[in-house]
Amino acid sequence: NILAVIHKVSEGGDWFDPSYSSRRSQAEAAGLLWGGYHFGTRQYSGEQQAASFLAACQPGPSTVIALDLEPNDRNPSNTMRIDQAEAFVYAVQRATGRLPLVYTHPEWANGSKFGRRSVSLGQPIGPDSILARCDLWLADYREQPVVPYAWANKGWKLWQYVADESVNDAAHGTVPRAVAGLTHCDRNLFAGDEAALYRYWRGGRGRV
Repeated sequence: NILAVIHKVSEGGDWFDPSYSSRRSQAEAAGLLWGGYHFGTRQYSGEQQAASFLAACQPGPSTVIALDLEPNDRNPSNTMRIDQAEAFVYAVQRATGRLPLVYTHPEWANGSKFGRRSVSLGQPIGPDSILARCDLWLADYREQPVVPYAWANKGWKLWQYVADESVNDAAHGTVPRAVAGLTHCDRNLFAGDEAALYRYWRGGRGRV
């Protein structure tokens, strides 16, 4: 039941994953749906980061694109701000005609202190932000995820329910979700059945 891969493309404005293109070719040849995400940072403007991401991602009509908005645990002072994230989304919208997914944690999106360094966005993402118009890719490893305030009326589109899980270190919760032969890989659920996933991926998701 693994149907799609969303691969890291870039971080900030000057780091790019060298394995992105080759893995994309391998995944698409295997019949998997493909997507790419950008890890946002502070040292470049949102517009600059969007341009770098799109140039490296080369999204096609069936490529899901996403912004990873979370604390930079290795360098908290280099964490993306809300205004930079909004500028990134506007730039992607202008360039592609669609909105990216926004990947975030509920506490982070709600402005609470989060992560190993207990940093915060300083304020919650509001429902009037362009970020709230984007589909939500929610990272929450509890058995029942909590939807951030800004997406309360919309819910999540993808739920990352586990990160780096192995058979001996299963996801939180009473329902085991280990996948035979696959370990140490973030995994996600889609809010819908298989047919809806294909329609979403290949259709007009995020188009404005």
